[in-house]
Amino acid sequence: MTELGWKYIPNCRIPEGQHLPEGVSRYAAIVSYDGSSFCGFQKQKHSPSVQEALESALSYVANEAVVVSCAGRTDTGVHASYQVIHFDSLAQRDGHNWVMGANAKLPDSVALVWADNVGEDFHARFSATARTYRYVIASQQTRPATLAEGLTWVKYPLDVPAMNNACEYLLGEQNFTAFRGAGCQSLSPFRNVERACVYESGQLIVFEVTANAFVLHMVRNIVGSLLEVGLQRQTPGWIQQLLKWGDRCKSAATASPFGLYLVGVRYPSEHKIPKLPLGPIFLSNHTEGEG
Repeated sequence: MTELGWKYIPNCRIPEGQHLPEGVSRYAAIVSYDGSSFCGFQKQKHSPSVQEALESALSYVANEAVVVSCAGRTDTGVHASYQVIHFDSLAQRDGHNWVMGANAKLPDSVALVWADNVGEDFHARFSATARTYRYVIASQQTRPATLAEGLTWVKYPLDVPAMNNACEYLLGEQNFTAFRGAGCQSLSPFRNVERACVYESGQLIVFEVTANAFVLHMVRNIVGSLLEVGLQRQTPGWIQQLLKWGDRCKSAATASPFGLYLVGVRYPSEHKIPKLPLGPIFLSNHTEGEG
């Protein structure tokens, strides 16, 4: 306890004018994972989680208990090519040692991509200014034999230009109640979407969206409604109407989690978190708006 009454809690936001305890360092890491075998990122009592796997591996490297915080708590079955975490530790390790040591203990479905010491003012969640997700769809008559849990299969052709036109109505700061999952704990349904588009990548179709933050199931709920447009059951303007109505019951069903990837988290440059090409690695390059 300090003179100002501030009590240190691992991974917390450090109040202005306060510091980490002597000997404690803050580290950040970029993590990729296949979420199909996890209950989501956040640790659960009776189900495997990405957080549990990371904390177990990092604790082994640190030789002490490590607790991690993340940029975004992805749901059950959702993947990431660029999840960002941070953690506090007395252990003095360089980035290479954290990466190599943790990866030796992590399951094949989780890997550290980068790690390094960061300033004590860095917080994986609260320092982030934007997140980018990609949702991958296979539109073909027969189900894909590979990547069954890495993409969503749609049996019928999709009108990609119409889906892309519909994305224009998602832009800007708006009330996303129409695409907000039940049980969302956010105090506000307003989010600021700075870009959204649908494009073809080889034989796949990708929905890509960048926003300051997302309400519960927002991306999957948007994709569910965009699929209605792609299947020509609704016009692009229907997305605008859904936003105006603000009624989740009037929008489409939630899309599967298996096609969803967290592919980017943006931070102010002073935190020096490296930018990486947007994933997942099996997609063709699409450079518009990256970074």
